[in-house]
Amino acid sequence: MHFDPDLLFVILLGVIGIVYLVLIVQALRHRSGQEDAAYWMVLYAIFALILVVLEALWRAGRLALDGEAFWRVQIYGILALALTMALVNRAYLRLRGGAVWLGLGVFFFATAALVSSRLFPLPEILWTNGRSQFPSDRLGVAILLLGWIIFFATTLQITRLAYRRTRQPLHRNRISYWLPIVVLLFVNDALILNFRNAWGSALRLIAVWLMIYILTRHRLSDVRQIFRQGFTYVAGIGLVGGAYVGGYYLLRLLPGFLPGVDPFLLGLLVTGSMVGVAAPFYGLLRGVIYRLLPVESYNPSQTLRDYSIMISNILDVERLATVAVGLIIEAVDIRRGFLFLVDRETGPDGQLVYRLRAVRGAGERPLRIGTLSGSGPIAGYFIEGHRPLLQYDVDMLPEFQRAAAAERDWLASLDTEVSVPIFSKGEWIGMLALGAKSSGNRYTDDDLNVLTTLANQTAVALENARLVENLMRLNREIRQAYQALDQANRNLERLDRTKSDFISIASHELRTPLTVLRGYTEMLLDDPIIRANQYHYKTIEGIHKGTLRLHEIMDSMFDIAAIDTRSLDLSLQMVDVPELIRGVCSGLAGSARERAQSLNLNLPALPAIKADPKTLQKVFHHLVTNAIKFTPNGGRIMVAGRALAGNQRDLPEGGIEIVVVDTGVGVDPNYRELIFSKFYQSEDNLGRHSTGKTKFKGSGAGLGLALARGIVEAHGGRIWVESPGYDEVNFPGSQFHVVLPLSHQSDSATIRIGSEVKMKL
Repeated sequence: MHFDPDLLFVILLGVIGIVYLVLIVQALRHRSGQEDAAYWMVLYAIFALILVVLEALWRAGRLALDGEAFWRVQIYGILALALTMALVNRAYLRLRGGAVWLGLGVFFFATAALVSSRLFPLPEILWTNGRSQFPSDRLGVAILLLGWIIFFATTLQITRLAYRRTRQPLHRNRISYWLPIVVLLFVNDALILNFRNAWGSALRLIAVWLMIYILTRHRLSDVRQIFRQGFTYVAGIGLVGGAYVGGYYLLRLLPGFLPGVDPFLLGLLVTGSMVGVAAPFYGLLRGVIYRLLPVESYNPSQTLRDYSIMISNILDVERLATVAVGLIIEAVDIRRGFLFLVDRETGPDGQLVYRLRAVRGAGERPLRIGTLSGSGPIAGYFIEGHRPLLQYDVDMLPEFQRAAAAERDWLASLDTEVSVPIFSKGEWIGMLALGAKSSGNRYTDDDLNVLTTLANQTAVALENARLVENLMRLNREIRQAYQALDQANRNLERLDRTKSDFISIASHELRTPLTVLRGYTEMLLDDPIIRANQYHYKTIEGIHKGTLRLHEIMDSMFDIAAIDTRSLDLSLQMVDVPELIRGVCSGLAGSARERAQSLNLNLPALPAIKADPKTLQKVFHHLVTNAIKFTPNGGRIMVAGRALAGNQRDLPEGGIEIVVVDTGVGVDPNYRELIFSKFYQSEDNLGRHSTGKTKFKGSGAGLGLALARGIVEAHGGRIWVESPGYDEVNFPGSQFHVVLPLSHQSDSATIRIGSEVKMKL
């Protein structure tokens, strides 16, 4: 039976066309983040399919073109394919400038078409040296071939430069696949130009399949590993074939030299000898191949055991980073590595963020703090997967392209290849960022599994080190707080001394002129001439009231200065406290009536105490005055008292307690002690000036309660305030308690009891 070769070739072209359609669908369905390159690849496959269809039609006699015309059509086709291949290459490498290449392709096509159309008169022979010539009808073909060479050469050069500039092994491995593609297509087009279409179509199909394979796969097989296994396989086949051929010829030659020997035994001897010779040669050849294409080898079990032993007892974060990263660098043979601590925080917008700060060892370059959004794809990858992240994945996978540019730029600035998260009790606490291997090889799946195990072993040590670091930081903060507190105390002491100095100086320096001013105003008020003139009298009377008030303030300042210097001179005598309080309240009854306040005294007969009546009067004067001042109009003020039994703590002989109760604004619990300090003013009263001592919430010098505490404590007593709180609406009121001790009595002495005072003023 006779088969038509052209028919068989047409059938082959049909099969190739079907394969092209399958590859086009495959490229459109699986683009793996290479959308632009995939679209150009589809266009390339369409052009190649068109050329296959045209050749099938031409060989079937359905295309009315002679061999020369069809050859020219194919030259136009291979230039279009070379241009498209260059565009696929640029999109694959993510380079710009595609429009320039399109413009250059249009230039070559247009120029060749214009020359071939003979619109411009050209001589028949463009060049000759007598033996050979270049006719003008070949000029268009020459222009097309020149463009074809330029596109191929430039694509090869761009690929070479991209390979040299790329540091990431996975990126370099991906670029390495482009070299066999360029070689296959170049050989394919060269065969077509030499009328070897059958071989050319097959090579182009292989190249297209390879291009679509690398465009639709994210993880590509290691080129070095492929070459290593391929060379080893070819070497093994060569040695087996050589041993077989050698054995065959030996079996033919040896019977003539060794007559009478059993052929079976002779065959066994030859076969064993050839195997014995071939095996060492195979091992030697395999070693040469592995030296040319090296592969790393280390013992994972030994690495994990040594790592666990070395880091288990480290409690210092910096030393842990140095030891852990150093062990990984030595075991896996990588160039650099960093340990990051991960802090979970809340961002300004209330969103969860992770801040990654590097733990720097001695001599390491500083690294800026990275911030990863808790809702971003990078942090989500770590949190959900608990697995390493390759920089290659960040650069190539579409899901990571949605990450913030600042996050991707920060990862790229580390110049590392893989990031391994560290988790403890489900919480992300750290990260190992590891650079490329010194050999230039990629990280294998086994490497990533080992690194994940190392990160898990690091978690416990890192958690302990962080706890120690936090404790040390807390101790530093406490020491700093104590230092700040000590400095504040010294400042307060200095300020208090300054206040005391001011009070002492002011009270001494102003006391004399105020006394003189008071004396002269009293003399003027007693002058009959002045009394007859009401205007002058009222003026001098106002001056006299102001002088008395200043004199009172100066007296208080003088007493405060004496208390501060512990030089308060007390003239002790037996004092009937209820009677003393009645006198004080009688003097303030007019002020209470002006404010429509009720002032009640409910004092039982109390034991007399040994005290200074003048200073004690000042205590109750300030307490009742404050009660009037901070109680609203119509309020109630009551002074009560009781006798206290003796105790072993502060009243060995017993004592008396006086309580001044009001229905005023009350006292904030946070300020119960502060109100007894010198010059204290509430924030509401700061800058407020009072025209009267008992005006509601009127401002004063801020010395009354400080003076009262100083006098009470100088008598061996205590003073404090009780109040539910400060409230200018509900007026919870306050209670000022004064406890004064009884003096020691001799056995024969009787305790003097004062008079009972119960009255309403």
